Amino acid sequence: MITPASVQEIMNRADIVDVVGQFVRLKKRGSTYIANCPFHNEKTPSFNVSPAKGIYKCFGCGKAGNVVTFIQEHEKLSYPEAMRWLADYYKITIEETERSPEQQHKQLAEEGLRILNEFAATWFHDTLLNTEEGQLIGMSYFKQRGFRKEIIERFRLGYNPEKGDAFYQAALTKGYKSEILARAGLAKDRNGIYHDVYRGRVIFPIQGMTGRILGFGARILKSNEKAPKYINSPENELYVKSKVLYGMYQSRQAISKQDECLLVEGYTDVISLHQGSVENVVSSSGTSLTEDQLRLIGQLTKNLTILYDGDSAGIKAALRGLDMALGQSFNVQLVLLPDGEDPDSFVQKQGAAKFHEYIKGHKQDVISFRLQVGLNEAGDDPVKMSKLVNEIAESISKINKAEDFSLQSHYTREAARKLKVDETGLVNLINKYIRDRIENEQKHVRRDEVMPHPEHLTGEPEPELKVPDKDEQQEWQLLRILIEYGHLPYEGFESVAKLIEDRIGADLIKEPMVQRLFMEYFSHYAHFGNVPELHFFINYPEKAIRDVMASLLHPRQEISTRWKEKYGIESPTGAMTYINDVDSTMSYFELKKILIIQEKLTTMLNEEKDPIAQQVMQEKFLKLRIMERDILKRHRQVVFKSSKYK
Repeated sequence: MITPASVQEIMNRADIVDVVGQFVRLKKRGSTYIANCPFHNEKTPSFNVSPAKGIYKCFGCGKAGNVVTFIQEHEKLSYPEAMRWLADYYKITIEETERSPEQQHKQLAEEGLRILNEFAATWFHDTLLNTEEGQLIGMSYFKQRGFRKEIIERFRLGYNPEKGDAFYQAALTKGYKSEILARAGLAKDRNGIYHDVYRGRVIFPIQGMTGRILGFGARILKSNEKAPKYINSPENELYVKSKVLYGMYQSRQAISKQDECLLVEGYTDVISLHQGSVENVVSSSGTSLTEDQLRLIGQLTKNLTILYDGDSAGIKAALRGLDMALGQSFNVQLVLLPDGEDPDSFVQKQGAAKFHEYIKGHKQDVISFRLQVGLNEAGDDPVKMSKLVNEIAESISKINKAEDFSLQSHYTREAARKLKVDETGLVNLINKYIRDRIENEQKHVRRDEVMPHPEHLTGEPEPELKVPDKDEQQEWQLLRILIEYGHLPYEGFESVAKLIEDRIGADLIKEPMVQRLFMEYFSHYAHFGNVPELHFFINYPEKAIRDVMASLLHPRQEISTRWKEKYGIESPTGAMTYINDVDSTMSYFELKKILIIQEKLTTMLNEEKDPIAQQVMQEKFLKLRIMERDILKRHRQVVFKSSKYK
């Protein structure tokens, strides 16, 4: 277990803008930062990060949390793993309490593949650098490719010896079991005897955006017609090929800074370009682009430039994924390198400056490129031309007409001109593809509505959705102003916290979690003599409370400064902002308290026989009615909109 002192040190050091900025391209807006959400597909930024409070919230999908939650969600880590990631990132030495054998076994089971992959990457890298075979065979290959030592270390390149089970035996010695080695794709069972899968190959560790080793690519060095040139890790809990881009960890900052991502085919292309000072580059490892890969790129930039070396098979494979990029509003450009050149050879011969110059001068948009390739292939064949017209129309239909109307119109005109077809007819064909896609999407929605959920099939009751009532919403708002403004002064009281403590009792709060946190707030106040700070709640030990706090305490959307210029609307600032917030929320509970007393008085009046006592109660009732009317008059809009006690 990580000690509380280490947890506190990590939370004190962790900067949410710095950490989130490693994975998402943030833009400053007022006191917060915005971006396209990394947790769902969107074209308009709704993901907000508040550096002052150390929290994030997406107003699209509802995801919210603090810096630890973000790492957990984005990298699919447990809470301790996320804390260790942050500690490693900030170079903090973690103190841990001694763990029992059961706890150690549980942690090993949870981390499993990640720990093994890290061991394997280190072992392969050490074998390359510090063994005779690694130097003579593995390092000779990398030197032949022109890779310098610092690049080899940056990408953690390695080598697996020719001996059939060298790595397997080393892993067994460290306590790894045969089953997990097989699941990771590092060893294979043949007739009861395990062999290294990557023997005699140079190793390319595949890293996620945080640097975790997800899997491996391995290239054979000897000529062998029966063995594939490259092999990759099998898909498992960590490695899913469609969700990974090689080089993303090393390139993410350059991609974000330059606002452009270069996409190439192979591992060595990425490494060579990095060595040539072209660092905003990743590889799809020879597969067509997937939605998950585009989402990774889209977190950093919407400008995607794809480099081809002229191989027609490679071009066709990559083009299949580009319609998705158009549909996600990427600005997709393509560059065809000179005959006989690939990114690796070109940058080594020409250098980074000439490479950038060539890329800039030879970019083509995706539709123009597809037209060029398609027209060359179709020639005068009418069947192929008809097929090409349909393919181009389908690609153009993927562009979001509402957001990119002018772009879609431009592509339509250009395509009609180059294909020598009627523009109106092409527009009709594009619209047909749009209608077909919408109908298919609606069919899927209807089918999902009709199909029974798995819970229904198992006979287990579906969990009841709890819609918070207005009381509960106001209770959460009371907790919010207590946490945010409790330390601030209020006329006639030492602070807002003292005002709330004096006027509102915990018995008025019915929602259990709110009541618990309300009482914990004042318990802290009584014990330490000061109100708990914001991070006390944002970094609360229970995840459920951390998630609620991130949503509750996130800054409201700021009013644009242009609204004042255009419409004369000003955003309230200064002391009145929090005082108005406190007053309107307090009024709800004061009114609630008055109405509860009125209800009790009514019951007592019905039971009371003494005329004098009845008169006293009636006078008190009238005073309460005056107080009620005064509250409604002062806060009519807020109370009437939010209170059920009308």
